[in-house]
Amino acid sequence: MKIIEVKDKSKKLVNELLEVWEDSVRATHRFLSEEEIQNIKKYVPIGLEDIAHLIIAINENDVPIAFMGIQERKLEMLFIKNSDRKKGLGKQLLNYGIEKYNVNELAVNEDNPEARGFYEHMGFQVYRRNELDDQGRPYPVLYMRL
Repeated sequence: MKIIEVKDKSKKLVNELLEVWEDSVRATHRFLSEEEIQNIKKYVPIGLEDIAHLIIAINENDVPIAFMGIQERKLEMLFIKNSDRKKGLGKQLLNYGIEKYNVNELAVNEDNPEARGFYEHMGFQVYRRNELDDQGRPYPVLYMRL
């Protein structure tokens, strides 16, 4: 497994990352309906294009298995293919972001307790809670700082 930062966000790469995103979301965001997943999925390519720092983990076949996006010092996204979860990839990616970009803040869905637990294990603590997510949907969000 290699971690690389991507500058050229080709259509092929964006599609591969969209597959990682969907696989990860289906495994971890059980609170979302199928309709909501499909609706959010439309906006993921835009988020990938607009993110300042896109870092991906690729396997031995150069296939993306995880990615994160960083904007300033905030982790904006971290998704891992379900079959590659619980193997230390999240820790490696987040440590990369902390070391290289001084990541010290993130937001996580309250209804995703595994992610919250992971971030707490990595030293992040909740400092604020919103009843609605950034799109105004009824999914509470926890804002965390290192």
